[in-house]
Amino acid sequence: MLSHDVSNEVPFWNAVMDRDPLTASGRLMVAKALARISVHPSKSGCILLLNRQRLVGIATLHDFMTLIAQENNWQQKRLADIVTRPVITVSLADLKADRHIGDYLLERFAAHQIRQLPVVNERNHLLGLIHENRVLRLNHSYVKKKAHSKAHSAVINGDSLTPDDELRRQHQRSQLLAEITLKIRQSLQLKTILQTTVDEVQRLLDTDRVLIYQVLPDGTGKPISEAVVPPYPKILGYSFPEEVFPEEYQILYAKGRIQAIADVHAPDAGIAECLVEFIEQWGIQAKLIVPILQPLKTELSIGNAPIRNHLWGLLIAHQCRSTRQWSEFELELMQQLADQISIALSHGQMLEFLEERVRLRTLELTQANQKLNKEIHERKQTEVALRRSEEQLRLITNNLPVLIAYVDHKQRYRFNNQAYEFWLGRSPADIHNKSMKAIMGTAHYKTIKPYIESTLAGNQVTYESELTLNDGRSHSVTVSYIPHVESSRNGSSKVSGFFALTTDISDRKAIERMKDEFIAVVSHELRTPLTSIHGSLKLMATGRLGQLSAEGQQMLEVADENTDRLVRLVNNVLDLQRIESGEVTMDAHACDVSTVIEKATDAMLAIAQQHAIEITLQPLSEPLCIWADPDYIVQTLTNLINNAIKFSAPGNVIELSVCPHRNPGPSTTPLPLPADTTVISCFAQSAMALFCVQDQGQGIPADKLNSIFERFQQVDSSDSRKKGGTGLGLTICRKIIEQHGGNIWAESQKGVGSRFYFTVPLCPDEAT
Repeated sequence: MLSHDVSNEVPFWNAVMDRDPLTASGRLMVAKALARISVHPSKSGCILLLNRQRLVGIATLHDFMTLIAQENNWQQKRLADIVTRPVITVSLADLKADRHIGDYLLERFAAHQIRQLPVVNERNHLLGLIHENRVLRLNHSYVKKKAHSKAHSAVINGDSLTPDDELRRQHQRSQLLAEITLKIRQSLQLKTILQTTVDEVQRLLDTDRVLIYQVLPDGTGKPISEAVVPPYPKILGYSFPEEVFPEEYQILYAKGRIQAIADVHAPDAGIAECLVEFIEQWGIQAKLIVPILQPLKTELSIGNAPIRNHLWGLLIAHQCRSTRQWSEFELELMQQLADQISIALSHGQMLEFLEERVRLRTLELTQANQKLNKEIHERKQTEVALRRSEEQLRLITNNLPVLIAYVDHKQRYRFNNQAYEFWLGRSPADIHNKSMKAIMGTAHYKTIKPYIESTLAGNQVTYESELTLNDGRSHSVTVSYIPHVESSRNGSSKVSGFFALTTDISDRKAIERMKDEFIAVVSHELRTPLTSIHGSLKLMATGRLGQLSAEGQQMLEVADENTDRLVRLVNNVLDLQRIESGEVTMDAHACDVSTVIEKATDAMLAIAQQHAIEITLQPLSEPLCIWADPDYIVQTLTNLINNAIKFSAPGNVIELSVCPHRNPGPSTTPLPLPADTTVISCFAQSAMALFCVQDQGQGIPADKLNSIFERFQQVDSSDSRKKGGTGLGLTICRKIIEQHGGNIWAESQKGVGSRFYFTVPLCPDEAT
């Protein structure tokens, strides 16, 4: 039997573990091992771990199923993490001992609740593997042979027990235990296991009823499996109240009590009268009760009684046709079967648990798979939409007659439209990932570098420049850099790059030059005759050339007024043209602010008195010295005061003020201004003098604040005639302040008044 049982049904373990010993512990994964078990599930059901032929661990199919049920990441586990060490083995010397080897092995299986026994030699080298099912089958054949031998011996020796009875008893016990145990182990469903048990016990013990009674947590109970012969009634499905099986009975059975009652009506049976009446309804005459126990991980106490086992239920045999004296053989058999049921319960409960975990896991995976498929579908749709959007964006940008690009924080091109190839002769693929310095050239890069650095610092920049294109000619362009600001999770932000938009304004510049030239020519041609006409009209108005009628005098005044307006217009146009063309050089030097303000107010005092307007000057908190051309600053102030007088009602006050305006450090960006401010110049010094002319006039609409400093722009088209303005005064002021490196802007509220601000640099001594 040994040579048959100790089989070599582990053809791959040695090869696997010699290449990947336990000491390496990591390269053999659980998923790989489980796949190997699935190749021969009926033969192995376990993995033996060897290190140079020495047995060091075992992992059973039960271990794998438990791991799968309890661990979501079981595929990432190492085989060394779940093996059992040390391994319960049987030595070759034990197998060769003079004993009934089948009973010995079955005792080892039952004691340790295992199903495989590795066989090792004296050096712990693996020789083979014994499976419990094979021992049960072989033990059955052995018992039959042994029974015949004992029967023959009994006849010879003249024992009182007949050979047939002894053989029958030994055979029945061994056959029943082996067959029922084998059937229990072959079944995977708990319900089937329990029903198989009661059917086989009822048949082999020839009892009228066998049932398995489950004890419920609330103290009640119910039969869950039953085998009964007609005409006796079934108990299955009937729920027993707690008083039928009180707590003290449960404690006794939990301690292992076995109760064999030959006659339930006998005075010494120990059954209460009420319980006798209760069981008579099922015709019970005798009964045998064996507890089904499961070991507890921690000891409990019910009352003062320590409990080491959990009473799961009872295995009960009923004799209904008559009383029955239960033999020791039957008690032992029932107890052994109860132990097997306990093992089967553990396996069945674990299987149910595993099946539930597998069901839940399958449901989770199905839901995850559905969600993943949905996400994949949505992602594909998003990718298609993004592709279409990108194609449309590329189509739009490629057909725009401007340079469009995106530059990262390292000043490398990440996106270019097709215009770069037409303008610079470089395709987008050639420009991609190249630096701006490499594409624009060193000389041009030096001129635009300050604007790039300002943009990467977070400022939006617009400037005009000259760019030599692919045709070899220099073109005037306007360039706008818009920073790309990204916000991080912690609330901070950083500039990851900027968008660059370059527009060719050569045609516009040419038109502006032609317009300026035309205006200059016309102004020169008009100035001399207008001066002559204006002088003649003035002479006629004195009466030296004769007296005119009242009507003629009125017409003369109108002509003189219009001629005066035309002279101012021509003078303003010429002044503006000279400033823009660079013909006017600002003679900047240190000058006192008080002196400049006094000259401006003295020049406008007569006009203010004529319109009943008062000009006030806020006193200076400290003497200020500005670095400027005083004549042009006076001209700027008189233009602003003149505008304030024109649009103020009689009795109003015009307030003139000046104060230091310090901006820390040099900057090429505009000064921080109010939100409704129109900024004309974007150049600022580190320390400036801030001038303000405030009136109480009709105010300027918000939509006009962005245009009043442009040429011929007035709040109302009728103002030029009613107020006598030319529409160039504020434009000249803007040009003068820009020449000084300052800013000019306006703030206004309709019906309340306006404030005009401008800045000019302080003297170097004042700035420090």
